[in-house]
Amino acid sequence: MHIDMDVSPDYPLSWQARALTSVMRGTLKPASTVLMRHPLALVGAARLGELARLMPLHLPDHAVVVPAGLTGCGGEWIRAGEGLDEHKALLYFHGGGYFSCSPRTHRPITWRLSVVARRPVLALDYRQGPVNPLADSLADALDAYECLMRRGHAPEDIIIAGDSAGGHLTLATLLALRDRGLRPPAAAICLSPWADLTDIPRRANRWQDPMLPASRVRWLARHWTCGLDPRDPLVSPVLGDFTGLPPLMIVTGSTEVLRDEARQVAERARLAGVPVRYEEWRRMPHAFPILADVLPEARLAFRHMAAFLKAVEARAAARGDTAAA
Repeated sequence: MHIDMDVSPDYPLSWQARALTSVMRGTLKPASTVLMRHPLALVGAARLGELARLMPLHLPDHAVVVPAGLTGCGGEWIRAGEGLDEHKALLYFHGGGYFSCSPRTHRPITWRLSVVARRPVLALDYRQGPVNPLADSLADALDAYECLMRRGHAPEDIIIAGDSAGGHLTLATLLALRDRGLRPPAAAICLSPWADLTDIPRRANRWQDPMLPASRVRWLARHWTCGLDPRDPLVSPVLGDFTGLPPLMIVTGSTEVLRDEARQVAERARLAGVPVRYEEWRRMPHAFPILADVLPEARLAFRHMAAFLKAVEARAAARGDTAAA
C-alpha cells in the first residue's frame, strides 16, 4: 500500500448503511438541533454518558479488558486477537464532542484496533467538559503518552488514534509533542477528526450529513473556545504547522459536515512533508467505524487501517536499512 495518497473506496452501499443513515437523519440529527442550544444540555448529555458505562456491551471471546492505572484519569487496556506484541501500544482517544462517551462506548473500535495493530490498546478516559476545559483533555493525553514511554514503550512502538473530538485530540497531541521536543509516535489515525474550532459556518454537506447539524457543531466550538484563541493550532489543529509529524491516516465520510476540515488537515500535512493516506468513504456517517458491529463498510475500514499500519512498518524498516547502510 502507498501511504501518501487520496482514496475513495469503491463498494456497493449496504442495506444496513442505507437504513442506519435514514434512522439517524430522522432521530439523532433533529434531536441534536433542538437540544444542543444551552450549556445545560451538555451537563445532561454528560450524565447520560455516565449511565452508558453501566450498560452491557458485547465483546468477542478473544477480547480482554483490564482497567488501566497509568494516569490519574484512568482508562482501560484492550487486548484482542492473537500474537499481540506487548512491547508496542496504541493510545486511543474516544470521541463525543468533549462532553460525552467514554472508553467503554468506543470498544467496537478499540478491540478491532487491537486486532489490526497487533498490540494492546490503551483507551484513555481523559477529562471532558462541561467541567473541564480543552487544556485538561490535552494534558491527560500528553501525560498518557509520557506514561507509556516511562512504562518502556519506545515512541516508534506507539501509535495514536482517535475519532471525532478524539481525532482533534490526536492532532493536538501530535503538535504539542513536537513543540515540546518529544519524539513522535510511529503513526496516527484520525477518524472523522473535528479539526477546526474557529467560528466558521459549515456549508459543505450541511443538508447531506445524516447525523451532525452544522449549526450545532459551530455552537459547540464557540462554547469550548470561550476565552481561548480559536486560531491557536492546539485549539484548531487544521491551522497548525505539521512539520515533523509522523505518517497520518485520515478516514472520513463523503457527506459529513466535518469532511472539508479533514481534507484541509491532509493538505496542510502534505505541504509540511508528512505522508498522509486520506480516505473518503462514500455516504458513510460521522465516525462510522464505531458502527462495525452492524455496518459491513465499517468492518472493511479496519482492513484498510491494517494495511496502512503494515505500510508504516515497512517504510520504517526501509528507512532503518538505508540509515544502516
